[in-house]
Amino acid sequence: MEYLVPFIAAFGLTCIAIKMLHPIAQHVGLVDLPNERKLHVGAVPLIGGVSIYCSVLLVSGIVIEQSQVFNLYLISAALILFLGVLDDKYDLSVRLRIVAQVITASILIFGAGQYLTSLGNIFYFFELKLGYIGVFVTVVAVIGAINAFNMVDGIDGLAGMLSLVTFSSLAILFYSAGNHWFMLPLLFIAAIMAYLVFNLRWPYASIEKVFMGDAGSMLIGLTVVWLLVLGVEADSQVFVPVTALYLIGLPLMDMAAIMYRRVKKGHSPFKPDRDHLHHIFERAGYSRKQTLVRISCASLVLALLGIAGEIFNAPEWLMFTGFLLIFAGYNWALAHVWQILTWIRRT
Repeated sequence: MEYLVPFIAAFGLTCIAIKMLHPIAQHVGLVDLPNERKLHVGAVPLIGGVSIYCSVLLVSGIVIEQSQVFNLYLISAALILFLGVLDDKYDLSVRLRIVAQVITASILIFGAGQYLTSLGNIFYFFELKLGYIGVFVTVVAVIGAINAFNMVDGIDGLAGMLSLVTFSSLAILFYSAGNHWFMLPLLFIAAIMAYLVFNLRWPYASIEKVFMGDAGSMLIGLTVVWLLVLGVEADSQVFVPVTALYLIGLPLMDMAAIMYRRVKKGHSPFKPDRDHLHHIFERAGYSRKQTLVRISCASLVLALLGIAGEIFNAPEWLMFTGFLLIFAGYNWALAHVWQILTWIRRT
């Protein structure tokens, strides 16, 4: 019951923020316009991320224990949010976005003093310790997580639903370990649920539609990777490093696969296209709602596998091998998707 009040507060404040920012976004032109890749109707305000941050900022200041690490998180989140708003408005270059993401990673590493020092016993025989190489690995992880959630934000509700799966998993793991950081994912769950009401326009179709924008997806990616690093590197470790792969499995696999295909075609790995998993579902004849449900369920299954591995203390090398096999199967399925669909329809 004591956690219900901040949860409701974060939900309500997000709704209020969206209602207040909606006309402002229309006035200043912070809207998403349809084009050859974006098939929505009309100018949709890109205020979901800003609204989520505002509500989490206000409520967390009351219910989360203040510390230097938490304050540095809020600073880095504000920085990535500002970058996202500028990107939503002016479509910034990839180079500028990466530089800003490296800066936010530096706040985590050099400000908070948190970075990956070990990848655990993923090779069975020994613990893969990183030492100072962990600084570079953490920078790559921050950039990867931010862009994974940014790239997956392609249809209504998808980034929101996948982040709900991840934040819910993190909240469960942190709470089970008695770690006070569980409140942060809990507040994000509430704020994202409020955003989804407006993004999916449910339960009322008359609700003003809003998008998360790059500001929102990058904020979520940054928050997720902060929590993953804190969970792995805590004095009393919350979960083993390989579990993190399962918690962000689907966004991570989609990003890796799409970037590989782009490079293979001779394109920039950051060049937008319509070859993401949700685009493939749509071209296969599934509606956006069916696509959303199927991808969200797949993400949930992966996260539950990760949590189960933690609960039953599954060997880290076995979990790592399992994830690699899942990723290999995912890539194979994407490469043969049309043959698979043809076979299914014939049978």
